[in-house]
Amino acid sequence: MALGPRLDIRQSQSLVMTPQLQQAIKLLALSNLEIEAFIGDALDANPLLEIGDGAPAAVAEAPVEDVRRTHLETSPVDQLLGEGRAADDRPLDIDATALDRDRDTGDGLASLQSADLGGATGDFGASGSGGSSGEGLDIDERGASAQTLAEHLHLQIGAAGSDPRVLFVARWLIDQLDEAGYLALPLREAADDLGVALAEAEAALELVQRLDPTGVGARSLSECLALQAREADRYDPCMARLIDNLDLVARGEFARLKRMCDVDDEDFGDMLRELRGYDPRPGLRIGVGTTEAVVPDILIRNGADGGWDIALNQATLPRLIINRSYYVEMRGACLAKDARAWLGEKLADANWLVKALDQRQKTILKVAAEIVKQQDGFFRKGVSQLKPLTLRTVAEAIAMHESTVSRVTSNKYLHCERGTFELKYFFTSGVASSDGEGPVSAESVKAQIRALIDAEDPKAVLSDDTLVDLLKDKGFDLARRTVAKYREAIGLGSSVQRRRQKALAAVR
Repeated sequence: MALGPRLDIRQSQSLVMTPQLQQAIKLLALSNLEIEAFIGDALDANPLLEIGDGAPAAVAEAPVEDVRRTHLETSPVDQLLGEGRAADDRPLDIDATALDRDRDTGDGLASLQSADLGGATGDFGASGSGGSSGEGLDIDERGASAQTLAEHLHLQIGAAGSDPRVLFVARWLIDQLDEAGYLALPLREAADDLGVALAEAEAALELVQRLDPTGVGARSLSECLALQAREADRYDPCMARLIDNLDLVARGEFARLKRMCDVDDEDFGDMLRELRGYDPRPGLRIGVGTTEAVVPDILIRNGADGGWDIALNQATLPRLIINRSYYVEMRGACLAKDARAWLGEKLADANWLVKALDQRQKTILKVAAEIVKQQDGFFRKGVSQLKPLTLRTVAEAIAMHESTVSRVTSNKYLHCERGTFELKYFFTSGVASSDGEGPVSAESVKAQIRALIDAEDPKAVLSDDTLVDLLKDKGFDLARRTVAKYREAIGLGSSVQRRRQKALAAVR
């Protein structure tokens, strides 16, 4: 075989992400308000684009048939979008998994990827839930408080103690806290400055540490997390050892920590998730400013035939049109070849943008219609009828890729008679039922927990173990740690915290 340079012709296939395709992917994930800003930029850059009056009839409203009508040959979604449309008008479906490695799978399960605590006061991540389990959630309400952390604590301290000397020292300590809620001043130095005994200063600090938010008044990250673990009734010897060795957690020495805590892999994973759910800077919860009102992207109402009517919120979705007459006028005035090329490029960009926005609206309607179909029980009877649902289920039902559904449901809100909900809210994990009737939604379990706690006697506050037994009677077979996790996710404190809050409410 001779060695030497030569030319070969080979044929191969590859996926090329054009700028237009990348932009189309980006448009799917934008909310209506973000689309409005995007269109504003496009209007400034392209003289052929204008804002038209009214909404395009093809996507203004989409009726969804009653899901109980199983005799129809075509699905409600197929009917609302039309079966005879051209291939170019089909809802945008882009499989770009490689560009979306961190997309949400929608199954409610998150593997423990990292345990880096980010130093002594690293961000463990906010504990919370994307959706609330309450009926009639009103996200449109503005919840703002102009109180500072010190003012918030001073309002509580009067009802928390009775000794005037201890209260005086406690108020002084509150004024020494930093914005994160930590006490940087050594306690002995504080006692010397005030001329009080160290025991009185310790009693005052203990009083401050019992205030809301839990964790304020701590002198170190370990103490802050320990206070929150005690409040959550999780501060057992295993958790205490874990908190005392945060340096090992930061270095990722999990095998050594498991031996020290004497727990198996599952329990250690639960402990680490709980630890990462605590707030290392509790003081920042107070006085952080106002919240923005949420504007829904999708509107749903009862249809005249017993089904549902779905529409995009046209108030936040301007209609984009191309001024053809202006194009003809400009083209006639363009004599230079480069000017005509520029004008042709602007026309092509305008045509593509209008088409991409139209496909985006159709895709959103198609996904929203399938969500409404899958969660019909929720819209009719409430959160107790919310079913377990994943992105894969919706993607398979509408013949789209999972990543497309993930983008469509990101930053989108749906408004119905029960309130305004993020589309991600309807994707919940399943919980095994004890009666063998199949899994139920985690949000349904949260609703049951909220109902039980709301109905509890202030003199007999329910512990997590009691909640486990009561839920089992209702058909939910859950572990104590799971009940505690769901309780915290809906913003309800432990039995100790609720008992104290109800006692304070009774005094007032």
